[in-house]
Amino acid sequence: MIRQKLIGTGVALVTPFDEQLRVDWKGLEKLLRLTVKAGVSYFVANGTTGEAATTTADEKREILHFIRACDIKKIPLVYGISGNNTAEVLKELANTDFRGIDVILTVSPYYNRPSQEGIYRHYKAIADASPVPIMLYNVPSRTGSNIEARTTLRLSKHKNIVGIKEVSGDLIQCITIAQGKPHDFFLISGDDILTVPMMAVGAIGVISVLANGLPEKVCQMVNAALMNDYTKARAQQWELLRLNELMAQGGNPTTIKHILHLLKVCHPYVRLPLTTLSARLIEKIHIAVKGAISR
Repeated sequence: MIRQKLIGTGVALVTPFDEQLRVDWKGLEKLLRLTVKAGVSYFVANGTTGEAATTTADEKREILHFIRACDIKKIPLVYGISGNNTAEVLKELANTDFRGIDVILTVSPYYNRPSQEGIYRHYKAIADASPVPIMLYNVPSRTGSNIEARTTLRLSKHKNIVGIKEVSGDLIQCITIAQGKPHDFFLISGDDILTVPMMAVGAIGVISVLANGLPEKVCQMVNAALMNDYTKARAQQWELLRLNELMAQGGNPTTIKHILHLLKVCHPYVRLPLTTLSARLIEKIHIAVKGAISR
């Protein structure tokens, strides 16, 4: 059952680029193999970290095909399909080849700033139309609006909605969702730095940015929390604290791409309007990565 496969660590995959800002297929293959070997539970493609806002429709199709072809262990794939025009999202669903896609991750409508009723109807329309289950994605810092707990709980009753990636940073909201949701609706952290606190109140894992570069560390932390070993989980979260702070300063996915470059996985290039990091911040990241790996 797909819901059980979402327990643990999902990796929000970057899209590596070469110097000409074309998709770097060798870098992507190296990343896929690295994260699978470390034991991640599932991939998340075509999301914020994958620079979905600046990849073309053709590139998205090629990336999806490539991931399906390279996934040796056939771990689940969560795929991003989002938009602030409900009709266009439904059109994209109708034109998507769902082979190899297990779950759709779809962000709350951005820019429009809809009411809670509007958010509910948007998601209901998508869930009604999607041939695979969908996961809500709440990230108010990017969308300009919050999916309130009452709306999440209302949507949690839909048979085709499996969970929510929560990046509100509001632990009270997370607790309210965890307390009121059906047992088969999953609360998932979308913020590396809040993973352990969220799991302590009911989340079943994380969709992690940091797991691109340090998948073993993130998996160990999440697995400890799943085993209710919060002494170990906290210690591992603290080990990654400095690196997570620097990632927040540099932004996503710019910082994680620099980490992957330091680890010789892929190049650090991003597409405009994203730009490279300062030399001083890169130096700090280099030190933090070395420290995290050596522990």
